[in-house]
Amino acid sequence: MLAVILLVALLVVVFALMRRGWRARQRRQADVPAPQRTGELGEPLAGAAGMYVVTTSAGDWLDRVAVHGLGVRTDADLTVHPGGVLIARRGADDVVIPTADLESVTTTSGMAGKFVERDGLLVLTWRLGPRRVDTGFRVRHAGEQAALIAALLTLPGVRRRETPGGVPEAEPAPGTGPTEPPDSTDTSESRGPTA
Repeated sequence: MLAVILLVALLVVVFALMRRGWRARQRRQADVPAPQRTGELGEPLAGAAGMYVVTTSAGDWLDRVAVHGLGVRTDADLTVHPGGVLIARRGADDVVIPTADLESVTTTSGMAGKFVERDGLLVLTWRLGPRRVDTGFRVRHAGEQAALIAALLTLPGVRRRETPGGVPEAEPAPGTGPTEPPDSTDTSESRGPTA
């Protein structure tokens, strides 16, 4: 009987800490703007039923965006239109990604606690205000994913991004991009005596 009481007490503490962490994340992300909920998108080019997985910081698929319901997994329908992407979520607000904000599309096997077969998740990289984010979507019928990708690639400015091994490309911090190797023809340094 004592073991049961201790187990229940431990579970209550764990859930309280998880809730506290989620609320702290929401406070840290208070500056993240809400995504568009509606828009003039035009006729659908492609669509599929499936699951909205999560929105995370771009390149960091463990850093969920907790505000505006973007960190909550829901059943959804994703449709691609000339004006952007509509993710119609059940039990949560819809998300509209205007074409001007879409950057790239890729596939992977997992992000933020959802892991599936190789290339089983469709990931859209886009701008949400000043932030770059990745949104994951899992199609219910695997054959529909190729049509979504093809439709997305017809939108201006959207490119296909390859992720080796399903790992997102690291985003260099501002001012820390790759450096050029020293120029081998530079003769300004003394090379010592020559024989």
